[in-house]
Amino acid sequence: MRKARTIALITGTSALTVAFVGAMTTAAPAATYGHATAAKPAITLKPAVKVIAGARALSTPWTYDLCEQNLGIRCYTPDDLRAAYNLAPLYSKGITGKGSTIVIVDSIGSPTIQNDLSVFDQQFGYPDPPSFKIVTPDGPVPAGNLDWAGETTLDVEYSHTIAPGANIVLIETPTEETEGVTGFPEINEAIQKVIDNPRQYGITGKIDVISQSFGATEETFTSYSQLAPYRAAYIDAARHGISVTASTGDTGAANYQLDGTDFFTNPATGWPATDPLVTAVGGTQIQKTSTGYSQVTWNDTFDPAANAVFGTGPLATGGGVSEFFSLPAYQLGVAGTVAKAAGENLRSLKRAIPDVSMSGACNGAVTFYESYSSPGWHLVCGTSEASPEFAGIIALAAQQAGHPLGLVNPYLYALSAFHAPGLVDVTSGNNTVAYQNADGTTTTVTGYSAGRGYDLASGVGTVNAALFVPELATLAGR
Repeated sequence: MRKARTIALITGTSALTVAFVGAMTTAAPAATYGHATAAKPAITLKPAVKVIAGARALSTPWTYDLCEQNLGIRCYTPDDLRAAYNLAPLYSKGITGKGSTIVIVDSIGSPTIQNDLSVFDQQFGYPDPPSFKIVTPDGPVPAGNLDWAGETTLDVEYSHTIAPGANIVLIETPTEETEGVTGFPEINEAIQKVIDNPRQYGITGKIDVISQSFGATEETFTSYSQLAPYRAAYIDAARHGISVTASTGDTGAANYQLDGTDFFTNPATGWPATDPLVTAVGGTQIQKTSTGYSQVTWNDTFDPAANAVFGTGPLATGGGVSEFFSLPAYQLGVAGTVAKAAGENLRSLKRAIPDVSMSGACNGAVTFYESYSSPGWHLVCGTSEASPEFAGIIALAAQQAGHPLGLVNPYLYALSAFHAPGLVDVTSGNNTVAYQNADGTTTTVTGYSAGRGYDLASGVGTVNAALFVPELATLAGR
């Protein structure tokens, strides 16, 4: 399993560290009509780390000006994100996620997450979450494994940024994914245990939303039968009226092959983002202007400034059509758009992603605090950022509605069809990427372009939270 890309920057006066704490989201499930292939070997996919010696973390958060002056890219604080998504009017009315619970799922977790969130909150004057529980339903996590620490830190800090009044439950599982052999079974089991027996894990209120920033490329699984058992957690969540979000990936229209190094030469998507019971969250690039903020589809693949800091290769939001799942009923209204973009027959259309998009760009990274390796303030990016952010938006809407919202996808497409003011259309950019495989060949995978209405680069767009949250709460309350 690969985590949605989280890239941590650590800089000092004369050196730069770029740590690839994760890789793109991956994929998984298929449907009964998915094709079967020969069995593939299991391989553990670990994040690559690139370090330039002599670096140190910053003692204060990265800011827009610091990044422009020192790195030549944009970056944002959590306060910037709150402004970009117009959250202040909600907070002024007491809509902070109070009474809602966000569940975050990560393998291994971080040994310093409680301290790191506390430092993060103190820096920006945010309240601590009313409740922050770490649970390990499948047993204790191994000590000393920091592969998922950056992912965990990002997920917790930025879901809390959006919904500061929500309770947080962090599920940590002890095993990393080996493309369906280990990892996914434990994650599936752990989620179900928490959903079915919340009080056993100290959860006294309702669970509103589950956020995931991981996945596996659909084509790397042998068949739907290999994936089907792992859908049990999402079926269970749907039965309990719990929303689920997942990142769409960080390699644009491409996706990793089983070796975790090379990419497929054809467009490929990842599960669980492609699951019809999950809200697939893609990435945008926030652009700060003299009059406020605007957003375009995230694609840093061909951006020299981003490449200079984060390296070359695919750096873009995932989006496209599933290999296995058919088009769900809630996407029938955009079937024509999907068919035209994907070049498919209307009768054989597959599930399209993303459903919605939030901040995720590397040239537009966000600052976060960690103390598990190089204590201090770092930069991070990827759709790993976008999924917990939208989970925070759902928590706000759940508070306003007074109950969990369940699968929100039907509401998203209904609001888009009626041009609800709270949905902000993203009309520019694409997720076409180029990369070089191990054999030295360079390949371009042509992706999808943003346009008016729904598209396979940004979904239904992004949100103006002050308007979107009450719209979603009202529609879900009917």
